[in-house]
Amino acid sequence: MEVPEKPSLEGLEAKWRARWEEAGTYRFDRTKTRDEIYSIDTPPPTVSGALHIGHCESYTHKDLMARFWRMRGKEVFYPMGWDDNGLNVERRVQLMRGVLCDPSLPYDPDFVAPDPPPKRPIPVSRPNFMQLCAEVVEMLEEKYFDLWSTLGLSVDWSQSYTTIGPKATRVSQHGFLRLLERDLAYRAEGPTLWDVDMKTAVAQAELEDRVIPGAYHRLVFTRADGTPLHIDTTRPELLAACVAVVAHPDDARYAPLMGTEVTTPLFGVKVPVVAHELADPERGSGIAMICTFGDTTDVIWWRELHLPVRAIIEKDGRIATAPPDGMDSPEGRAAYAELAGLNAKQAQKRTVELLREHGGMEGEPKPIEHPVKFWENGTRPLEIVTNRQWYIRFPPKEAMLERGRELQWHPSFMHVRFDDWVNGLVGDWNITRQRFFGVPFPVWYPVDEDGNVLHAHPLTARADQRPVDPSTDVR
Repeated sequence: MEVPEKPSLEGLEAKWRARWEEAGTYRFDRTKTRDEIYSIDTPPPTVSGALHIGHCESYTHKDLMARFWRMRGKEVFYPMGWDDNGLNVERRVQLMRGVLCDPSLPYDPDFVAPDPPPKRPIPVSRPNFMQLCAEVVEMLEEKYFDLWSTLGLSVDWSQSYTTIGPKATRVSQHGFLRLLERDLAYRAEGPTLWDVDMKTAVAQAELEDRVIPGAYHRLVFTRADGTPLHIDTTRPELLAACVAVVAHPDDARYAPLMGTEVTTPLFGVKVPVVAHELADPERGSGIAMICTFGDTTDVIWWRELHLPVRAIIEKDGRIATAPPDGMDSPEGRAAYAELAGLNAKQAQKRTVELLREHGGMEGEPKPIEHPVKFWENGTRPLEIVTNRQWYIRFPPKEAMLERGRELQWHPSFMHVRFDDWVNGLVGDWNITRQRFFGVPFPVWYPVDEDGNVLHAHPLTARADQRPVDPSTDVR
């Protein structure tokens, strides 16, 4: 054997990758019993961008565990999959191909995405958009596979999986219908975290807080005796959605007001003064508007205090055309007409102008920086929109915390993070997404003689029909 003068490492990864695959070095042996197996639940990376050094480090940690337990004699179950559907992928396709899905358009069999993508997205039909999604994820998955293989991860690639496709769709639909049968899944109308750009609901687990500039506006409400009540808010544009004002039950400043009503500036709507422990006496003026809905705390107050709904933000992020219930005065309706159809930023500017004109605001806005909730890949703050969604019931928080205490956490501070996450949950888990490239719910909705959709009585797909797409498959 002749040793080369200058040894080269080029091609070494591909050589050993092929050798390991041929020999089945990391192939999982299904004949092993449960006590002989060390199983790794691999979170599938989202197929929505380029992998980076952080991904390599993260998955290398898992691979170290796989190799350690393999050397200890365990049969290691170590699959790898791709999270290749949903919001993140659609956003990536929009950017890479310069398109936007419009379900009202007919399918164009000759459509080819422009290269380079245009600055203004081109509307395409849902089938065309689905084709582009499938092409992009296949391309990205190949790149992911090449990187993981070159890195030398000891994955059993025969166990690869995806989160979309016939198999994943069938399993997901089966699991959903099992939850529905056990009354753990339900459909209801209520406040929903909403991304106005992607025009879809998002779950609490997909949120992130970002600190952005804002301002406190001191609004002048009127008490029953005609004296002013000052309330600070960062969202004056939601004044028309105000259903109550709230203070802490131990705040002596506002104790005499409890059980009375105050009148909103500009719109002249009477709202009750209520008490709740989540009201922060140290924040702003210590008394707050409850609007339906400005943030998740508003949702808690609305639900626990049994307040009405006066929603004004629509799914496109604009102010609804019709004024909410309870706005009966001509002056209030005239003021509301000035805001109808504006987006939130425009509505805030016009609301402040109107408040100044009518003496409904004291002083100038005070600039602040505050955390605001975004979808993790979104560019605009989330709104809370009232609409109909599917939910999965969470177990009682104490039951989840107890399960957390049964686990061994490494590092230990992750247990604290889990507890914080559980305690921070608000409402049940919203599993609906108003998207196109995803797993469809296997249900249809009957219509009565008057054409009304009976949402409470869904028709479910039989086992032999799954996987099914109810938007194209007739029951």
